[in-house]
Amino acid sequence: MTAKVSMPILFVSLFIVMLGFGIVLPIMPFYVSHFGASGKELGLMMAIYSFMQFLCAPVWGRWSDRVGRKPVLLIGLTGFAFAFALMGLAQDIVQLILARALAGILSSAALPAVYAYIGDTTAQHERSQGMGMLGAAMGLGMIFGPLLGGPLGKIALPLPFFAAAGFAVIALSFAYVKLGESLPPEQRAGHHATGVPTQPRVWRDVFRGTMGFLMLTSFLLAFALANFEAVLGLFAKDRYALEPDQVGYLLGVFGVLGAIQQGVLMGPLARKFGDVRILQGGLLVSTVGFVGSAAINNLGWFIFFSALFNFGNALLRPSVSALISQRAAMGQGAAMGLNNSTQSLGRTVGPLWAGSVYDVHLEYPFYTGALIQAIAFSISLFAIHEHAQPNATPIGKTNE
Repeated sequence: MTAKVSMPILFVSLFIVMLGFGIVLPIMPFYVSHFGASGKELGLMMAIYSFMQFLCAPVWGRWSDRVGRKPVLLIGLTGFAFAFALMGLAQDIVQLILARALAGILSSAALPAVYAYIGDTTAQHERSQGMGMLGAAMGLGMIFGPLLGGPLGKIALPLPFFAAAGFAVIALSFAYVKLGESLPPEQRAGHHATGVPTQPRVWRDVFRGTMGFLMLTSFLLAFALANFEAVLGLFAKDRYALEPDQVGYLLGVFGVLGAIQQGVLMGPLARKFGDVRILQGGLLVSTVGFVGSAAINNLGWFIFFSALFNFGNALLRPSVSALISQRAAMGQGAAMGLNNSTQSLGRTVGPLWAGSVYDVHLEYPFYTGALIQAIAFSISLFAIHEHAQPNATPIGKTNE
């Protein structure tokens, strides 16, 4: 199946999954409070999902190299539906946290399989555009999910969880019927292999050379973004007295702009400047946005610099994913699984750090995020270079 045929299916599937994920975000604090839990339990529940993804995404990604992309994607969608239904049925905070952990374990199969699918079916010069389209699907899902979850939560707090499970079932049915397999049996890692390398060995092998710097950059980007997202609502409330709905509208506008940017602009920009230059430009722009958001005490300028940060950040994930896909020497699934894992670790550590330093001074999360972006930019100057990779040719295609 070619990229042109598979992209709409992957786009819709990923949009539905992220719609289901975003739909529960507005009611999560209220759901935790319903069980008499505190902010500490809320933080644990949010972090454990990303931590389980950090542990499990490389395993799922590597298995997609052995058994194919479609079976692993279907496992991820099935696990998502099952775990979110369990969250809706939870009777206490312990059951809720355990169901959340299960969601992280099973749903982490979906993203590596989807991104590896794009790696299989696109040529190197098309890969950034493909990754950008997937980023746009995720962004749109995260825009419309919260808008739907709030009203559903007013009807009944568990309802958004069941709606999320229902959306995952729709995506599962859609992918099962419409999506073909992108990895032929003769191209799979297990076709001539006798075993799967252990997780420590995989991590040891990947963190060598340019790929190691790309994975480190992926972690730093996720960590920095988590600094921004974790405290933006608190910062807007404490400094500018914004209400929750105003923050929601602000994030919605950022999300729409980011989705347009990734879905429409990413391909032409990558073809003109290359993935490395796009990555470096995004880092510079988002660093300026970070610093400006914290340093200037004016609501209008705060919105401008926040939008500038989001503009730069929207360039980063597709470019990093494309570079990792192009330079993968272990199979697309394994590479995308490790990429998803490092990002999950950043999303686990980032909110914990941001919340801690925010209590010291409300501007510190933004400044530390800017520092992290500056470090990533320095790494990119010395360790990441634009060059073609033989293994970037998609399966089923020839170099033309």
